[in-house]
Order: sequence, then structure tokens, then C-alpha cells
Amino acid sequence: MSTGFLSVDLDALSSNWRSLDAMTDVETCAVVKANGYGLGVAKVGRALMKAGVKRFFVAVAQEGVTLRQALGPNVEICIFAGHMRGDTDMIADMMLTPIINTVGQLTRHLEALPEHPFGVQIDTGMNRLGLEIDEWASVAEIALSQNCRLVMSHLACADTPDHPMNRQQLDQFHLMTDGINVPRSLAATGGILLGPEYHFDMTRPGIGLYGGAPFTDALPVAYLDLPVIQVRDVNVGETVGYANAWTAQRQSKIATVSGGYADGLTRALSAGANLWHGAQAVPLVGRVSMDLITADVTDLPELPGVLSILGPDQTVDQLAERAGTIGYEILTSLGSRYQRRYSDG
Repeated sequence: MSTGFLSVDLDALSSNWRSLDAMTDVETCAVVKANGYGLGVAKVGRALMKAGVKRFFVAVAQEGVTLRQALGPNVEICIFAGHMRGDTDMIADMMLTPIINTVGQLTRHLEALPEHPFGVQIDTGMNRLGLEIDEWASVAEIALSQNCRLVMSHLACADTPDHPMNRQQLDQFHLMTDGINVPRSLAATGGILLGPEYHFDMTRPGIGLYGGAPFTDALPVAYLDLPVIQVRDVNVGETVGYANAWTAQRQSKIATVSGGYADGLTRALSAGANLWHGAQAVPLVGRVSMDLITADVTDLPELPGVLSILGPDQTVDQLAERAGTIGYEILTSLGSRYQRRYSDG
């Protein structure tokens, strides 16, 4: 192979959903935005539907169209961006459920598609999307008398269980929604782990499905193997890569590997990340470039044909920590050049 091999364990994905579902007594949905967190929304969606998911969430209407074409008519697909101008035909034709974020979106939806289902997002303190408390008070009676399927909000600090913002948002959500007769949702993965008082009527796990923190018991889902293109001998004092960023302190064998920042392997990994040959760490040396990475394979007992960068010994969150980022960014940046292989038992 000349490009990386991205292996996706759909059994592990489904198992992670079942584990999160077992933590609650309410409906567990699934967030599959950004092409199923970079792993392929059609395959991911079908596996989760088979596991029992009946309601999916994506970011924008175009993602909803792709998912509808993959899954057919028997699931609900909700759009976090809401009813944007120009999306009306897609929402109607593909049976999408927009999550309304503004009074203007609510007006647009009720005028253009008066019988069509929708949800509402309210802002409980994150100040990103959703109706603020006064806006919600002004339109709640109208919205709830129509085909409203869901009222939701989103936690800003759920990954930090002791953060006071969690309780503030929970209290605000109660203040804004107690007594309504429409299903409510506050918790994504982190919210599920905060406990039952955050679960309400449905949960919306995302990153935990794909093996990421804060769901520390998640099974790994993504594995990434990169082919070695060339191995060369480098003498003491010679340099490797752009800007002479690494200098050999010993006689070394340097493998050049197919993969780079065009494939989602950020340049920040240049500062001391590892690749792996089986269970043996192989240090990345020099700078990550657009298409290539160089690694010191001097201590390996054999010349490798492939080195791994995601696998049993380096999870997506461990790789993200090396890059100074989060697992979400690593997953959703995985490039289109990888050959993808899906396993489901």
C-alpha cells in the first residue's frame, strides 16, 4: 500500500453505544456529524442503527442528506444548525428535523413547513447556539403547540465533572423547561457520565462512541497504520527533514513513512510523538510535513514495512495529548487519502 490504512472496528463502536445506553433509563441517540467523526458516516450510521439507535444528530442539513441516503426512512435525523435559509427543500424532501436556534429560524420553519417536525435548542449559559431565556419565554407557547419533538441544551464543561458550570446549566435548564410536555435533552457523552439528573428524556453521545474521553471505559474504534516508503542510514551529525530540525547523535536508521498534515497528522506532532512497531515505540524525528513523516527505527530488530500511529498502544486521546489538542480534532481531521477497512465481527 502507498497510503495509510484506517481500520474502523464497528463492533467496538456498537459496544460503546450499548455501554452508554446501559448507564441511563432513557433513549440514547447518536451524534454522527463531521462524517461520523471522521470514520465514515454511512458505515458508522448503519452500525449504530443495527445496534438500536433510532435518532441521529448531525451538524448541517447536507450531512443529514448523506445520512438519510445511507439509512433510509426509518430513523429521525436532527440538524443542530437548525432551519437555515436555503435548506427548506432539503429538510422537507429528506425528512430532516431542524433544531431551531433563533426566533427567526422558528418563524421561517413555521411559515415554510408548518406541519413539519422540529426541535428547539435553548441557551443555558454556553452562549453558542440556542434561544436565550427571554426569547424562549416569548415563543415557548407557540413552539410547544406545534410539532415540536425535542427541547435541548448543551453543557459547556461536562468533561470536568466538578466544574460549577454543570450545576448552573442544569438549574437553568430546569428553570426554562420544567413543566413542558415535550421530551428534553441536556447530556452528550460527558453529561451521561455526570449521572441520572442530567439524563432527562434522551441523551446524545458523540465522542464516547468513537473511543474518546471522557468515556475512559470506551473501546478503541480507530486504528491507523502507515506504510514505510524508504529506510536510510544516517550518519552522526547528519540532519533529517525541513529546517534541519533533527540531528543524528548516533549512526541511525530513519524510516520515511507515508502520512502527514494533509492526512490529519498535525505538525504539532513533530515535538516528540511516537509511532509503533507492534508494542515497541518508535520516535518520530524531524518535522511532520505535508505527506511524509520520518521515524528512528534504529532499535527495531527488523526493518518495518508498516508503522502504527493509532492502535492498542496509542489511543486517539494519547495522540491528541502529544499534539496539544483533543481526540475530537484528531478523529475529525483524518484525511481522505487513507484506505478504509471496516470490521464488524
